[in-house]
Amino acid sequence: MASPVTDSEKLQDLPTIDADQAHALVNSGHGYIDVRMREDFDKGHAPGARNVPYYLSVTDQGNEKNPQFVEEVAALCARDDTFVVGCNTGNRSRFATADLVNAGYENVKNLRGGYRSFLQSTNQQQAQQ
Repeated sequence: MASPVTDSEKLQDLPTIDADQAHALVNSGHGYIDVRMREDFDKGHAPGARNVPYYLSVTDQGNEKNPQFVEEVAALCARDDTFVVGCNTGNRSRFATADLVNAGYENVKNLRGGYRSFLQSTNQQQAQQ
């Protein structure tokens, strides 16, 4: 009998890409869903990114998940669209990507290291030169 898959195993098996791969996708016309809260998104984001917060609030008492997250993404992206999901460091986007994969999105890619890595990637540095 097979053992059940744990939540941490699901997160490890997510389709994940690095920042250089994310740049390549975005530069070739694919989307970028930024799952940070609006105030963080407004401070800076990937070119063409759309903001769909995964959490409505983040406090010391806990995080309030956006109950409409998948529906809000569905208003922007088809289930067969290829797009990157990013947050600040890559943790929140892993949960968001897992929710989207579970909802039937086939080509969603979690950005390892988040927006921070996107800013620091080789492609970003080359674009600034």
